Amino acid sequence: MFLPLTILIVILAIILVLAVLVQNSKGGGLASGFQSSNQILGVRKTTDFIEKATWSLVGAIVLFSIVAAGIHRSTDDAKNNNNQVMQQELNRQIQQTPGATAQPNFGETPETPAQPQPAQ
Repeated sequence: MFLPLTILIVILAIILVLAVLVQNSKGGGLASGFQSSNQILGVRKTTDFIEKATWSLVGAIVLFSIVAAGIHRSTDDAKNNNNQVMQQELNRQIQQTPGATAQPNFGETPETPAQPQPAQ
């Protein structure tokens, strides 16, 4: 569920960038391309629509980011819980195994070296 939300957030961010680029900082932007005042939406309504779309995209990105963070945290908690259970089971099995406390001898010389057998 985390991956689809992440993909959705990236798509919304790309659309948000495009919506911001369409706008002009002084109110021109897409709305300035309409010369006639009797358009269906009109210059002012086009600007209002793009502004509302921009704020809606921002709100959607924030909302989906919070949801994705909550989902990611819960899956991390589940993985950590599963790791703890596995570690406890491994420790229990080690304690039940006879001779499990013996330490391995990595490259150390044994205390009683083997004596060469005399040739007969």
